[in-house]
Parts: sequence; C-alpha cells; structure tokens
Amino acid sequence: MQKHLFFWGLIFLCFPFLYAQKTIDLRGKVTDENGEPLLGVSVILKGSLKGAATDEKGFYWLQHIPLGKQTFIFSSIGYQTLSKEIEVMPNPSGTHLHLNVSLQEEAEVLQEVEIIGRKESSYKNTSSFSGTKTATAIRDIPQTINYVTKEVILDQGASTVNDIVKNVSGVSQYTTYNDFSIRGFRTTGNRGSGNLINGMRAQTSLWSASSLANIERVEVIKGPAAALFGNASPGGLINRVTKKPLLERQHTVSVNTGSWGTLKSYADFTGPLNESKSLLYRLNLGYETTDGYRDLQGRNTLTIAPSFSFIPNEKTRFNIDLTYYRLDGKVDRGQTIFGDADLYSVPITRSLSATNDFLRETQMNISLGLTHKLTDNLSFNSTFLSSSYSEDLQEHNQANSYYMQQGNNINTGDPSKILMQALLRQRTFRNNSFNNYFNYNFNTGIVKHTLLVGYDYFQINQLPGASQLTAGGYLLADGTTTTTYNPRRFTYLLDNNGKPRTNVAVFDLNNPHTGNAMKDISKYIFEPGGRTIPTQQTSHGIYVQEQLEISMVKLLLGLRKEFFKDYLNYKQSNEKIIEQQALIPRVGLVISATDNINFYSTWMKGFEPQDAATQSDPDRYGGPFDPVYSELFETGIKTDWFNKRLSATASVFKIIQQNSLYPASPAVPGKPDLKMQIGEEESNGFELDLAGEIAPNWNILASYAYIDARITKTAQNNEKDFGMQRPSTPRHSGNIWTKYIITNGFFKHLGFGVGYNFVTERFGQVGRRANTTIYPGYGLVNAVLYYKIRQIQLQANLNNILNKTHWVGGYDKLRSFPGAPRNVNVTVTYKF
Repeated sequence: MQKHLFFWGLIFLCFPFLYAQKTIDLRGKVTDENGEPLLGVSVILKGSLKGAATDEKGFYWLQHIPLGKQTFIFSSIGYQTLSKEIEVMPNPSGTHLHLNVSLQEEAEVLQEVEIIGRKESSYKNTSSFSGTKTATAIRDIPQTINYVTKEVILDQGASTVNDIVKNVSGVSQYTTYNDFSIRGFRTTGNRGSGNLINGMRAQTSLWSASSLANIERVEVIKGPAAALFGNASPGGLINRVTKKPLLERQHTVSVNTGSWGTLKSYADFTGPLNESKSLLYRLNLGYETTDGYRDLQGRNTLTIAPSFSFIPNEKTRFNIDLTYYRLDGKVDRGQTIFGDADLYSVPITRSLSATNDFLRETQMNISLGLTHKLTDNLSFNSTFLSSSYSEDLQEHNQANSYYMQQGNNINTGDPSKILMQALLRQRTFRNNSFNNYFNYNFNTGIVKHTLLVGYDYFQINQLPGASQLTAGGYLLADGTTTTTYNPRRFTYLLDNNGKPRTNVAVFDLNNPHTGNAMKDISKYIFEPGGRTIPTQQTSHGIYVQEQLEISMVKLLLGLRKEFFKDYLNYKQSNEKIIEQQALIPRVGLVISATDNINFYSTWMKGFEPQDAATQSDPDRYGGPFDPVYSELFETGIKTDWFNKRLSATASVFKIIQQNSLYPASPAVPGKPDLKMQIGEEESNGFELDLAGEIAPNWNILASYAYIDARITKTAQNNEKDFGMQRPSTPRHSGNIWTKYIITNGFFKHLGFGVGYNFVTERFGQVGRRANTTIYPGYGLVNAVLYYKIRQIQLQANLNNILNKTHWVGGYDKLRSFPGAPRNVNVTVTYKF
C-alpha cells in the first residue's frame, strides 16, 4: 500500500513539470503603427477556443499554449487582422514567451455591424456604422458626422443628450425637452425621423431628455439622411449608440451627488461569460433623482440595460439589446413672464405646475441583431427593434393666452394672469423596425467596390385605449365652455368683480404659491379630445448603395424608394389610407489628398411625411398636406493630426426645404391651430469640429457654427415671419472643452478640465404670434477637477461658474426655457 501511495505522490509532484513541458504561456504587447498601445485587441490561438484581449497598456496574456508551430490571430476594430505564425518552444530563461506585434489601420476590415464595443478610449471616434450602414472610417464618409463619446460624457458629468449637444456644431436646444434644432431645422424625440438607437428608429419621449446611462456615444448625422433611413429631418438626426459587450472583463460603479438634492448612481459590468469568449455580456444600470432648480420639477429615473453578444465562429455574430427606462416627474412647460415685461421679470425658477401634477413614462427597447458572412466577400445583416413608449399624464399648463386676451392682441389681456388648462392623458405607442441588407465586396480591375442592397420596414402605432381629457377656457352662461374671449360673441359667467370666470383657475404671477398649490380636478368641466383613435403609419424602403474606390478617389452612390402609408381613422368604419412615395438619391465624393487630409462633397435629397395627428384632423389643422421635401449641398475637409490622435472636420452647406407647416396667415377666426405650407426655407452655414488628443494626457473638443436659416418663399412673401432667422437657431455658436492629466511629479494623477460654450441671440416661435420674444445670447464657463487613487477616481464638476442667467430656447413670453444656474456635482468612480 505504501508503495502505491509513493508512486501516485511522485506522479502528482511531477505533473506540473510534465504539463509545463507540453504548454507554455504567451505574453506580449500590441501597438499601432505609431507605437501607441492598443486597448481591447482580440488575440486568438487559431484552431482553438483560447483567447485574450489587451489591456489599456496594450498587454495580453495567453495561458497554456501547446508547444510546436502555432498561429495567433490579432484583430481589432479599425485595424488589419494580423496572422502570426511562430514556433512555440520552452523558454529556458522564464515561464513564458514574448510576442510583440504592431497593427496597421484599415477601415475596410471593420466589423460590419457594431456587435462588440468600441475599443477607443479618448474624445476621438474613428468609425461610424450609421453613416453608410457599413463600418466606414468617418474621414471616408462624404458627409458630416459629429459625435460625443462616453469619455466626454463622463468628464462633463452629463446625464442626458441635452447636456452634451453644446459640444456639436450647428446643434442647439429648441426647448428643454427631447427637442433640438439641427442646422436650423427642428427635430423632436417623439418623431422617428429625428431619433435613432443603433441606427434604428426608436419611439422616445418628447417631454423628457434622453438618458445617457447606457450610451457609448451620441452621433449627429448632418443633413437629410433619408437615402439610408427613409423619412428624416432635413437638418439631421441624432443616433444614440448603446454600450456593447467587451472582450475583456471590466466593472465600473459610480455615485454622483450635487446641487438641488441630486443623486445619481450608475453601474457598468461587461466581459465574457465563458472561457472561449464566444458569449459576452454587458449590464448597465442607472438611477437618478433630483429636485431640480425649477419649482415642482423634481424627477426620478431608472435605467436597466442588459446586452449580450454571441460569436459562435468567425462568420456569425448575434446581438441582443434590452433597455428599460422609467421616469416619474412632471412636464415642465417653461417659464411664463408678465405680458408687458421682459424675460427677467419673473424668476427662472418659477413654473406653473400644480403640486399634484405628474408625468409617468415607460420606455422599452428590445433589439435582435445578426450578421453572417456567407463568403469572404458577401455578408448578410439583419436587425429587429421593438420600441414602445407609455405615458400617464396629469398636468396644469398655460393655455397659450393671458387672461381676457382677445385673439393675438396681447395688449387686451391682463399681463399678470395666465389662462390655464388641465390635461389628463394616457397613451401607448409601439414602433417595430426591421432592417435587412447584404454587403458585397469585390474588385473590377483597379476599382474596389462595396455594394449594399437592403430593405427596411417600420410600423408605428398608437395602441387602443388612448384617452385624453382637457379642461380649460371660460365658463359660459349656458353651462358650456369656450377657449375664446370675445364679449361680443359669448355670454360669460361672471365673478363678484364682474370678470369672466374660468374653468381652471388662472395663474397669478404675483401670487405663485396659490398657483402651485394642489388642485381639485373634480370641479373642472372636462371634454374629450386629442388623438385618441388608434393610429398607424407604415413604411417600406428598398435601397441600394455603392462605394467605389479608385486609388485616392472614393465615390458613394445611393438610391432609395420609399413607400409611406398613413392610416386615418385607423380601424374605424371611415378608415382612409393616404399613401406617399419618394425616390431619394444620394451622391458623395471623397478625395484623399494626403494620408491626413480628405476633401469631400455631397448632394442628397430628403423626404419627411406630415405626422398622423395633423393629417387625421383636417378640420382643425387644414390639409391633408403634401410631404416635406429637402435637398442638401455640402463640401468640406476632414483631417487628422498628431499621429492621427486628433481629427477635424470643416464644412460649408446649403439645405433647401419645401412644404413646412406654419400657423395660417392671416389667422382664421375660431381656428387657432390652422396650418399653411410655407413655400421654401433655406439654411446656409459653415461648421468646424475637432476632437481627440493633443498628447496622450491632453484631450480637446471644440466646435463652431455659423448658420443663416430663414424662410425664403411664402404665399405672399410679406408675412411676419418671411426672411426671419429660424426659431431657436443662433447665427453663431461655439464650444471648447479641454482636459489635462498630470502624469509625473508630486501632482501625479491630478487632472483638470475647463470649457466655454456660447450662442448668439435666437428667436422664439416666429409666425403670427404677437408675443414672440428674442432670447439673448450667452456664454457659459464650466470646469472639472479629477484625482485618481489606484482604481478610484474623484471628480468635481462646476457648471455655469459665473452664474449666468440664460435661456436655451423657447416659443414666446408664455413658454420660455431657462438654463440651469451655477451648480456643482461630485462623482466617485470605482473600476475593478
């Protein structure tokens, strides 16, 4: 027995030695062509499931590599895949072998769908999937595509898209909602033509700004991108790219606290779920609560966003993304001022909400993605997105009039009292998008081709059960109500002072405490209204795109046929289908003058049908109306500097749009919402954007825009808004933000950043409104201080340091939207 124990003990002791003779570890470093370390490079032992990824210093470690001739595959987004064959032998001087490699940058070999997360970790982003629906270097896309990366989002302490649009040229807030002006044209979150998630149409809120809790970067695709996405806003669209799983394990938790009782908590976990790294995951969690600087405008939000990538082999990849977002708050209808005074006459903190008002929103996005290489040159890509939005709303808001104001004559009303209304609404929207396309790469002589052929389908529905009740206006002697004040036409119920009584109490700007108090809505006379009948819009799009490359010249040709249907009185006995079609071309040219300089030009057309709410109620709005058509002419230059660490884009453009809807002029009595189609609008401008690193520890982001956007043709060419600068569009705007980290000496790991953004004056809602206002220009100074202790980073952001009173946009004296005063936020981030 003792002999047997001795024998097996000897074998056990010798086993590590015997095993080591057959395997050995492999370590090394991966850099780019300039010697800079590359993060997240995939290192795979060919013919096996063994793999690793490089860390932020470019190092990798593969364990238990069999001895003998072996081949290793190094791959990363934006770089040529490198196959390296070596003889794996025992190392007499150590327990592992060394293999350092350098990867060459090449756009053509990028992953065709964004399945695995972005590897870059600076303010610069090299490639885009949404600009051409192929993985293309941004410098090779004949169109302006701006972006804000997660590194900027973190450094600026931003939590919503509204917080970061100041970093992008030509983009400004129209209001504090999910509502923007891009190159002079409005795009709102509740319309699929202005908001994308991962290049897909998404149903989002208008009232609340989009969260950044699970966002990798925000892209702004400039111009009418209808050739790829169908109906689209002429100025551009905003694409939110969600965080995707990474090949390396990475966990981050952060807690933020600051002004106005703000508390934000975020978690980001990612990495492989199995040893072969064929199954990856990412989980983003976010919770935010704040009282806000505006009276009664606190909110709570919750984000839960898991994502999974399955890569069974080199040819096939699957992706599943889920995002659940919940908001509890109120609708902020903006600041209202005295009708005979200026913007400063009422504190920017004052709102007209009642204590018992509420807004409860739920958004859910579920996307399924597949990319499969049929051959080395032919691949198929398919994505399905189910996007839903539910709203439960109770609010008191301005009825767009001062008390006893007659029509548009603001001087007839009481300038200190606001006519109010109450609104109860519940509704749910569902958007299903389906996107399929083939990519085929081939050569004909010296010409390289990337051919894309695709089919899109989307369907937007307002589901059955939607309901809306509105109480407002003046009480009449016959027991009914009216929204119009006209003593010659109506007989009103009068109060003890002989003044007309209102259905909902007016808001007295001199007595805001009463106006903000809890309201007993049971005493109101409600009337049904709004868009409560189920609605449906559908669109089929067939498109083809060819990217040709001949030496230094790249040519992009695109053509899309769009079939749009709007169902009026959907599922009712009087249902009617309005069909609209468009043929949408796109032509772009890129000339690579040097390794660092590309010149480009582009021409494209756009198409945007009128929304269902307007089309479905011709008695109220007029119409039905023709679609909006647009056209873009753009030329510019894209450059790289400091060993391609810093990129810059400069462009000049002209956008022409036809058939926009504006308030009817002259106004029609009794029809305040009647619209007319303006003949033509035009936007001309210049933009400059740069982003990246001046040095490895010095980041910079800057932009400037000059935009001249106005109505150039109307029915009479003498309406009030003819020739005026378009609403919420500053003629000049700019931003600069820079961050520097000290890497040596006593202050090692201490960093600081500073930024300045400005806009010139902007018009409110132009048109026939008598109370249109002009919002003054402003400049804001922001700063941040960092300190990193091992895996913990401390960060303090100070925004609007000079406490500048300003307005980000608005409509008129009844609805203006101020920006936040001075505020501070402190963040603790732990990475493990």
